Amino acid sequence: MKLKNCRICNGNSLTDYLNLGLMPAADAFIKEEFKSLNDPVYPLEVCLCDDCGISQLNYTVDPKILFQNNYPYESSTTKTGRLHFDQFGESVVKKAELSSDDLVIDIGSNVGVLLGAYQKRGCKVLGIEPSKHIAASANENGVETINDFITPDLAKKIVSNKGQASVINITNVFAHIDDLESLMKAVDSLLTKNGMFVIEGPHFLNLIEALEYDTIYHEHLLYLSVKPLSSLFNRFGFEIFDVEEVSIHGGSIRIFVCKKGEHNITNSINQIIEKEEKANLFDISRLNKFSEQVHEHKKELRELLLGIKKTGKTIVAVSAPAKGMTLLNYCEIDSNIIDFITEKSFLKIGKYSPGAHIPIFSDEKLCEKKIDFALLLAWNFADEIIENLSDFKNSGGKFIIPIPRPKIV
Repeated sequence: MKLKNCRICNGNSLTDYLNLGLMPAADAFIKEEFKSLNDPVYPLEVCLCDDCGISQLNYTVDPKILFQNNYPYESSTTKTGRLHFDQFGESVVKKAELSSDDLVIDIGSNVGVLLGAYQKRGCKVLGIEPSKHIAASANENGVETINDFITPDLAKKIVSNKGQASVINITNVFAHIDDLESLMKAVDSLLTKNGMFVIEGPHFLNLIEALEYDTIYHEHLLYLSVKPLSSLFNRFGFEIFDVEEVSIHGGSIRIFVCKKGEHNITNSINQIIEKEEKANLFDISRLNKFSEQVHEHKKELRELLLGIKKTGKTIVAVSAPAKGMTLLNYCEIDSNIIDFITEKSFLKIGKYSPGAHIPIFSDEKLCEKKIDFALLLAWNFADEIIENLSDFKNSGGKFIIPIPRPKIV
């Protein structure tokens, strides 16, 4: 559905600046029996709201398509991710002074890794997760999880059955939600008077400055920056009282939100907004330049890969995150360039990549086939992946890290 009004401020002055073309859903991995069929595709274009300054997709794909059917992302896949979530939970427990009487809710809780960090520290927890098999996995892991999308009606049922939450987390999920008014009404109902609504996700500042355009895909409707979000929360009687910068996913921000007047406001908000304004995140001329850099990056990466192929060397891709599917499809990297993709996740192994339909095997195939180069699609976990694949490296294999500029390591 084409966007008519800004998701943050409802303004209707939207300026397009980046067009990545028609793309399949980034997490719609293909089973063997469907690999000969064409994937459904949707526009992947980014626009700026001239009124509030948020960057967002100008087209909305039905979330049931994106999240409910065979959703393959598990937050427990990497050691780096698991450690991050454990430290995240520990820090919020201390910041909010939580005890065994406090309920913590996670919206878009996945397999329950973050809630497990709270649970380990004695808190009561509840997850809300729309993907049926992911929610089932969380429940099997002992993290109580409701299989549904967050709505004001669901919030009322939870309050009736469980009471209100002292902390509500939404990690790498806030940007997935099209109807933010409904979300804020649900949060208002769920959160205690002095509770904390904690949002974490990639910071748009890093996306622009480090050319992380592969993190643009249909699940990510918004690109988080503090200045525009301040106006959103103000409309619903909330305010940002603290912001922390964290390194995960190429540079993220953790935004602490409360009902107005309930917490002391730190100077971190002004400091982050100053950074955003200095980087010209809300200036269309800067964003147009970013668009030009994206198109140039495509040329650079293709030239590198095609140059390697001309020498007779073999190339595969390692890991199949959603961001990697944006990179492969936008840069027109198909099975003529890379032979296959390797993965750790059993939810992806044995399937084919959306769009290019490149086969996905386990990481073991990397050494079995004596591959020369591995294009590292999950570059945000490069250190861990390279360490895990030390046999490949020791046998002479080389890694290609694509972002921010293609380089061989």
